[in-house]
Amino acid sequence: MKKILRFLWRVITFPFVLIFNLLALPFRFIRRAHEFLNRELDGDRPVMDAIATIAAEEQARASLWDHVETLRMHLLRIVIALAIGVGISFYFTVPLMGYLAAPVGGLEKLQAIEVTEEVGVFMRVALMSGIAMMLPYIAFELWLFAAPGLRPRERKMGLAGIPLATLLFLGGMTFTFYALLPAALPFLGNFTAISQFWTAREYFKFVTGLMLWIGLFFEFPLVIYILTSIGLVKPRLLLNQWRLAVIIIAVIAAAITPTVDPVNMGLVMIPMTLLYFISIGLSFIAYAGRRRREEKATEEAQAV
Repeated sequence: MKKILRFLWRVITFPFVLIFNLLALPFRFIRRAHEFLNRELDGDRPVMDAIATIAAEEQARASLWDHVETLRMHLLRIVIALAIGVGISFYFTVPLMGYLAAPVGGLEKLQAIEVTEEVGVFMRVALMSGIAMMLPYIAFELWLFAAPGLRPRERKMGLAGIPLATLLFLGGMTFTFYALLPAALPFLGNFTAISQFWTAREYFKFVTGLMLWIGLFFEFPLVIYILTSIGLVKPRLLLNQWRLAVIIIAVIAAAITPTVDPVNMGLVMIPMTLLYFISIGLSFIAYAGRRRREEKATEEAQAV
């Protein structure tokens, strides 16, 4: 009899319990997110000590493999998100191709000399669009993987940097299309008296590659600011090593430039170099803020 009454009670109260759980779900999510963002680390050891522990202790090595497995799951979700983004991009890839081909007069001004060239170009543009569309989620997955090893302030800074990173990436792509390409294409097209008949594959490889790489490098100031804020980078080191940085930038520019001429390499290298020096300025700002916080914490500790 008790079992029957208990069963009837559960049936009667089920709708009310369900409504209560649905109403409480956002508040529980907010509470758990707040606890996660403000949870302190169990320990704070130098990186070299942590690496030595991993090499010496079997339990630490097992924990490392757990982290690798976690990273694999995050990467799997990123790949699935990219596939979804590319699938959505299929609906507007052709108009986007026409928009990207506007600087040369539209798609009809380009040629396809291979059987699969049009399909390859379509997929390249769809992939670029999918990456730009899913960038916030990709950044969130990477933050979610790193967050358990960060301090509360670092977690909050990383989470707040996701929308800013998206804006910087889109800003870099916009800068490339509206500033670099209008200057580069006429110069490259009229460099000699040779008639220009550009293929679709080479044109879109040049445009999408340039937009993606410049968009990624626009993230560099934000990355440097965050790394300086958490104490992994010092602005004085960036300033002292600017010559080496310029050489590295030149190598990267030569690697990502679709063509072998120095003109295109210079078009990629100039904004990257400017962004590096902007990063140095932001690093000094972040370093000053970190010093003020450390001095304030020291004063509070001495007062206690």
